[in-house]
Amino acid sequence: MKPDLSAFRWTRQPKAYQITENGITITTEANTDLWQRTYYGFQNDNAPVFQMTTDEAYFSFLVKTEFDSSRRYDQCGVVLYLDSENWLKASIEYENESCQRLGSVVTNHGYSDWATTDIPASVRAMWYRLSRRGSDYCIECSDDGITFHQMRICHLWEGGGTIRFGIYACSPEESSFEARFTELSLTECQWKAHV
Repeated sequence: MKPDLSAFRWTRQPKAYQITENGITITTEANTDLWQRTYYGFQNDNAPVFQMTTDEAYFSFLVKTEFDSSRRYDQCGVVLYLDSENWLKASIEYENESCQRLGSVVTNHGYSDWATTDIPASVRAMWYRLSRRGSDYCIECSDDGITFHQMRICHLWEGGGTIRFGIYACSPEESSFEARFTELSLTECQWKAHV
């Protein structure tokens, strides 16, 4: 099922964006990011996120991202943002002309982690699937929108009950790029119960 984009709301609306029937385009602004404390004490909580709200305990959210980033840490992807100290995100972060980092961050009670794997810098599109089972979440990725690979399973301490989820894009350094989000869909939970 295609989600109703009129039900989505901005947290920190970007200066430049476009919403159509086919998807969303965000032009990132310099020095925007989501990160909390871990490793070097840095905190930044100013990336734009575009989300819908639900209390459905079991579902999957799918989105395709396309991007033309070329500056270190540029990123766009899927997000579940509750507040500045409780959220998760998955994206590709540009590193240099040969390497990018496909990864995810989970932030519980104000501390972020970061799990990554290196991929070629030539990758310019990725599908993400975020699945919910109560307060537990599974993030998967795909290079064709058909076959998905698990990136991580995680728990959000404040992730029960009503949540917000959607998309985000940011440029932590002095840069800007265009992030495109299409093929958004909501389905029954594709992350099956463990047996």
